[in-house]
Amino acid sequence: MSQNPPAHAPATLRNREALWAVLSRCLPATGLLLEIASGTGEHAAFMAPQMPDGLHWQPSDYATDALADIDAHARASGSTRIRPAIRLDVTAAVWPVEQADAIFCCNMIHIAPWAAAEGLFAGAGRLLSTGAPLVLYGPYRRNGQHTAESNAAFDESLQSRDPRWGVRCLETEVVPLAAQAGFRLEEIVDMPANNLTLLFRRV
Repeated sequence: MSQNPPAHAPATLRNREALWAVLSRCLPATGLLLEIASGTGEHAAFMAPQMPDGLHWQPSDYATDALADIDAHARASGSTRIRPAIRLDVTAAVWPVEQADAIFCCNMIHIAPWAAAEGLFAGAGRLLSTGAPLVLYGPYRRNGQHTAESNAAFDESLQSRDPRWGVRCLETEVVPLAAQAGFRLEEIVDMPANNLTLLFRRV
């Protein structure tokens, strides 16, 4: 019996090179990178084979159904540095990972209640040591304003699906939350399709 191919997210093909350009210069040479909300697992499959030998990638997702797809893409990549995917609820007080040397989260905090963003930063604060990177990717408002009409339309669509969702404001929502959890914003990188990559450091 043939198995269905793992899920594919077209956006990963558009942003993975740009994301890797940022990650490759801020990740540690050794240790563990924890990916939050891995989705299909295609970012791990593309980036992990390019990482230093001493760095391992731990994918995770809230949706149990996603774990098989993540593992399938990991196997197809041929990389031995991708660990089996785990279920992780960012709002939980205890995560199934006790320590990490870097955390990467792509396209989550706008497609989730604000409690997910709060949980993300709180958990990252528990796991990361001083100077460790927390890298976020997605659409953000700047100073309360959308950066493109397409982002405004996307925000409206998100809130029509769930009023707790929405494109977050970098200056008035995300950065203050990060500071409260012990992170400073080090760099903002413009990305394809009006997205941003945010590099935070644990202080």
